[in-house]
Amino acid sequence: MTTSLPKLLLIDDDADDQEIFLSALAFIDNSIPCTIAANGHEGIQHLSAGGTLPDLIFLDLNMPVMNGMQFLQELKASPLTKDVPVIIYSTASDQQTIRQALDLGAFQFYTKPEKFSELVSMLHGLLYPATR
Repeated sequence: MTTSLPKLLLIDDDADDQEIFLSALAFIDNSIPCTIAANGHEGIQHLSAGGTLPDLIFLDLNMPVMNGMQFLQELKASPLTKDVPVIIYSTASDQQTIRQALDLGAFQFYTKPEKFSELVSMLHGLLYPATR
């Protein structure tokens, strides 16, 4: 029995964080497709373009043009995209921000890990929950 690979969308304006995320993903399985958007507006444009919706969205909060909270509100307001799980992936870690993101419909909230191995472990646990 083969399961299809999850399709991911990473919305993050930091090029270094994008590269680290993609490297961690490739370390787990380099065939997992991941699209990148540099801000919430680009993320909405990507989702509105049609095609297949991602299985998971990893969303940074602090971005120009459209921040993560604004993106989350718009995503959850659309019948087409409201059911796509969003995982907040941010440097923010205060309880008020976490509560606000979860109240807006985020599936989970992760503070960006400092170590590459922690990121790999976090992603592996999210993508393959049965093997944790």
